[in-house]
Amino acid sequence: WTVAIVALSGCVSSGKHKTIVTDLENQLAQERAANDENQKNIQALEGKLLNTTKDRGQLQASLDEMRKAMEEMKSRQAEQKKRLQEFADLTRRFKKLTDAGTLSVRIVDGKMVVSLGSDVLFPAGSAKLSKEGVSAMKEVATQLASIPGKKFQVEGHTDNMPISTPVFPSNWELASARALSVVRMMIDSGMPADRVSAASYADTHPVQPNETPEGRAANRRVAIVVVPDLSSLPGYE
Repeated sequence: WTVAIVALSGCVSSGKHKTIVTDLENQLAQERAANDENQKNIQALEGKLLNTTKDRGQLQASLDEMRKAMEEMKSRQAEQKKRLQEFADLTRRFKKLTDAGTLSVRIVDGKMVVSLGSDVLFPAGSAKLSKEGVSAMKEVATQLASIPGKKFQVEGHTDNMPISTPVFPSNWELASARALSVVRMMIDSGMPADRVSAASYADTHPVQPNETPEGRAANRRVAIVVVPDLSSLPGYE
């Protein structure tokens, strides 16, 4: 603001001149005070605008995180639905053998497992498939090989009864040999070799207590695990 001071003619009295000057100085002081107040108001508004922008940015970040979490949740739900459908398909494929008591289809530790009793597949203390074992494994291998994009690990399990022979010094060797026999039969039945592997667990993973004959029989088994594809899980990257 500009305050114009008009030159006073010499006819104005000294007292009156002082009054005019004082009034003008008061007006100037008021204008300056008003200007300072306006400046404070402007700074306050700028501060509010800055805080609002910051809060808006935080809100946007929160919304983005929420959207990401929802997308991941949807992906996990879709993956769970897919796995349930795969399990239902696996159960349907082996309904005949399941009804006959030859095998069971379960989910163990989040993995789909086809389990066959070793007593059905092998003679006692042997890793050579019986006639019934060969027939069962051919059907199992054919069904599994027809599932696209899946890999399988064959696990050998025993009860806790120790074995010590020149061929099998312990249950580790027996379980390993039985798993490898099943793998070879699966490959011979059309399973691509790069889709199957073998592992031995001996008596370290019982499914029932070994205190009873029934429990030991349940623990003597070959488990064929459908290897999960971790790359399909949300957040795998």
